[in-house]
Amino acid sequence: MLRAFALVAALALVPLIPASAAAQTAPATPIASEALKTRIAELPTMLSGKGAFEAYFAPAFRAQISQAQFDQLSQQFVTTYGPVVAVTKIMPLTTDAAEVSVQYRDGLGTLRISVDAAAPHQVTGLRVMGFTGQEQSMAGVIETLAALHGNTGFVLAKLGDGVPQLIEQRNADQPFAIGSTFKLVILAELVRATNAGERKWTDTVTLDGKTELPGGAYTLTPAGTQVTLRDLAAKMISISDNSATDILLRTLGRDRVEAMLPVVGIANPAGMRPFLSTLDMFKLKGIRGGELARQWLALDEAGRRAMVEGALAREPALAIAQDLFKDGKPVLIDRIEWFATPADLVRVMDWLRRNTASGAGAEARAILAIDSGLSPATAARWQYVGYKGGSEPGVISMTMLLQAKDGAWYVISGSWNDPQAAVEEVRFAGLIGKAAELAAP
Repeated sequence: MLRAFALVAALALVPLIPASAAAQTAPATPIASEALKTRIAELPTMLSGKGAFEAYFAPAFRAQISQAQFDQLSQQFVTTYGPVVAVTKIMPLTTDAAEVSVQYRDGLGTLRISVDAAAPHQVTGLRVMGFTGQEQSMAGVIETLAALHGNTGFVLAKLGDGVPQLIEQRNADQPFAIGSTFKLVILAELVRATNAGERKWTDTVTLDGKTELPGGAYTLTPAGTQVTLRDLAAKMISISDNSATDILLRTLGRDRVEAMLPVVGIANPAGMRPFLSTLDMFKLKGIRGGELARQWLALDEAGRRAMVEGALAREPALAIAQDLFKDGKPVLIDRIEWFATPADLVRVMDWLRRNTASGAGAEARAILAIDSGLSPATAARWQYVGYKGGSEPGVISMTMLLQAKDGAWYVISGSWNDPQAAVEEVRFAGLIGKAAELAAP
């Protein structure tokens, strides 16, 4: 995700509203309290923008999410999926918390809600877990993808001992900007290095506190702080942390990561060479109104490599416009980005599957599974879900490594680009979620 230089880049394809800060002990068979049932009954009204925000939500919740922010998110869901129809399912998690299904006209949302046990029983947490579309077949998903503005690509592939078998596809071999999905290649180099015994997941990197980093957990970390490769990789993949990404890229070596591009199955490695860090990308797009981008586009690969190591490296991060991406308009996504085809990303996930089955590399399989990118109900249809996605204005990409309950392996990869307009991330996530639901054997 490349939202803005100052933003912690977590791949939250579906907006997240804070959950309750206090964990509760669940009974063996949770039974929803009457207060919880009442607040759930009021939820459709709130999500339709008609409820009393201050009366419904507890002060701690309102301290994190303003009414304007909540209304914006709610309106985004309605714009994407139509009016709220009803709550169709309630699964109590504790006496005062539940997972609920909210039916919109054109989609189904999964949310988790918690209420204060004390009167007036205001809502202390509300978290959107995911959306799925209403399409009834994979052909319907692809038809909907084809109708979106800009351009889309999609692949459902089955994995085995040989090359992946493409079961369903749309523009499978067309390059797309993929945002933070490029971080899978960095993970692949780490897998190679740990499997070869060159590195260990417990190896540490000592931060100097001076090296410029993009937004993320390590941006303001004091000098002398030590962080393991495992922690860096986990943050890079699960929350798409840009600082963790750039530290790993620098530690592993740009040349080593570039060498992995053909190894993992990127058919045209030139689409990711020179292999840019996230800070490199921010500088190209956000300094002096794109002046560096114009210079970059006039150069060949050798010239761009010299620029990365020279002029680009010398530019201070403070020169990056603080409002970069805030207007939601795409910035040169068709010319400056990380590019790969849906079929490329299938091969990348297949390489990771093959090289994380056992040994040191198996740690990467666990890291990929930290965030499934799916609603809990859809993820539960699979034995394993590994996920990475990426986005910036005009770009969204989602790729999932899936193991069925019968042991068979699949990959779903989809991308949506529009150089002229922002893409609807929630809508796209719902479509990929529906594809994962439909693909489950």
